Amino acid sequence: MNPEARSTQIHVVAVAGTGMGALAGLLVELGHSVSGSDVAFDPPIGPALREWGVRTLVGFDAAHLVQSPAPELVVIGNVCRPHNPEARAAIDGGLPYTHIAGALDRFVLEGTSPLVVAGTHGKTTTSSLCAWLLESTGFQPGFLIGGLPKNFPRGFRAPRQETERRLPTGDKPLRRPPFVIEGDEYDTAFFEKTAKFLHYRAEVVIITSIEHDHIDIYPTLESYLAAFQQLLARLPANGLVIANAADPLVRQVVDAALGDVANVAWYALEGEDTGGKPPHWLAAPALFSEVGTTFDLFAGGVLAGRYIVPMPGHHNLRNAVAALAAAAQGYGAKLKDLGLALGRFAGVRRRQDLIGAPRGISVYDDFAHHPTAVRETLRALRQKHPRGKLLAVFEPRSATACRNLHQREYAECWDDADLVLFAPLGRDNLAADERLDLGAVVAQLGQRGRVALQMPSVDAILTELTRRAEPGDTIALLSNGAFGGIYGRLLEQLA
Repeated sequence: MNPEARSTQIHVVAVAGTGMGALAGLLVELGHSVSGSDVAFDPPIGPALREWGVRTLVGFDAAHLVQSPAPELVVIGNVCRPHNPEARAAIDGGLPYTHIAGALDRFVLEGTSPLVVAGTHGKTTTSSLCAWLLESTGFQPGFLIGGLPKNFPRGFRAPRQETERRLPTGDKPLRRPPFVIEGDEYDTAFFEKTAKFLHYRAEVVIITSIEHDHIDIYPTLESYLAAFQQLLARLPANGLVIANAADPLVRQVVDAALGDVANVAWYALEGEDTGGKPPHWLAAPALFSEVGTTFDLFAGGVLAGRYIVPMPGHHNLRNAVAALAAAAQGYGAKLKDLGLALGRFAGVRRRQDLIGAPRGISVYDDFAHHPTAVRETLRALRQKHPRGKLLAVFEPRSATACRNLHQREYAECWDDADLVLFAPLGRDNLAADERLDLGAVVAQLGQRGRVALQMPSVDAILTELTRRAEPGDTIALLSNGAFGGIYGRLLEQLA
């Protein structure tokens, strides 16, 4: 299946990111010899890379490209800028080079049926769900996910050979072996300014949601929507789109790219406004509890059974319905088997991830940084923990979060929190007229009757949380980065 059967010497520049690290591990699993460089190899990714067999080199230095043996291919991460010394040396020196999408296309995707999970929110959880559901129903999927699914030992796995196929039912497969990819719309590399997911040969696409994001790459909403339209326009004749009918921009993108055609399957929750799109997959929530969400699933208007997804929140219920639809309609998995697998889904690290409960204070780590993701995460945690205070701590760190693109929305997404603490902006190189005004957000929250504080440092946040948190309370740490090492320190102080 793999056209690159021989071992290739590959060097990855900026390997310590979640996606690039997973790619390096996947390439090793496929039999290649892989080295990688980065400014640091802190836990957890540093030890993981070495465990996977990736040779790690600290710093960016052109000398890394003349190591012995010399690389036959250089993979350049999208965090690299044109002046990166290794990227510059590879390009100017005439070495073969590519990006993460090019490496996947060359070494991984041939002979597979890629399932690409795209959307502004929910990609990691939905990708992990898809991989787990397909795994549990005998499809043995390969996958590359920008997070750590708790049902698997790591966030990647090589695609299986066609001859390895062993479906328990003996049914003829609808497609080639599945390969699940978290479909990032961010640009591919400084020398390839198109969305990553355009390179993934998608056959089945899930679109979870669309809101203007990555403003550093897509300055206008129209440019952002165009990337998703291009993704759908490239689907083959046997392609399938699983689309969130309750999202107006998802409907707009699907209509613009495909129109009302047979290879679109809409999904929604009962009672949602679907803009006239009839959902083929519909979930009717029955019970929200600490163990998850119980719901009735309807497929084509017919009751398919009662299911439980062991994660709180309407957004996670939507993610589950999308994954069920992709596994069943896209690859032919049986719904009765999928229901059993769904109940055993363990979640994803850094997605409503309970990292400790010292003195009965539940502390969660979550990747949420977009206002919509923040609102849905806090709403879900409030459903799961209806008693006690909910203390939210937010680090605005991404290019979008640090800008005033969502100035108003950041004052309106904290209604489920009893206290909001804002860390300093994670970027100090923005012009004043572009920068998110945290003082204004705090003032607006006060006008809405919420208690919010702008904190000067992680140390100050730790002091405030230790003073305020009591047994039975819940703390949500919201950041898409390392957050200054707050996680372990907070658990120690609370204990």
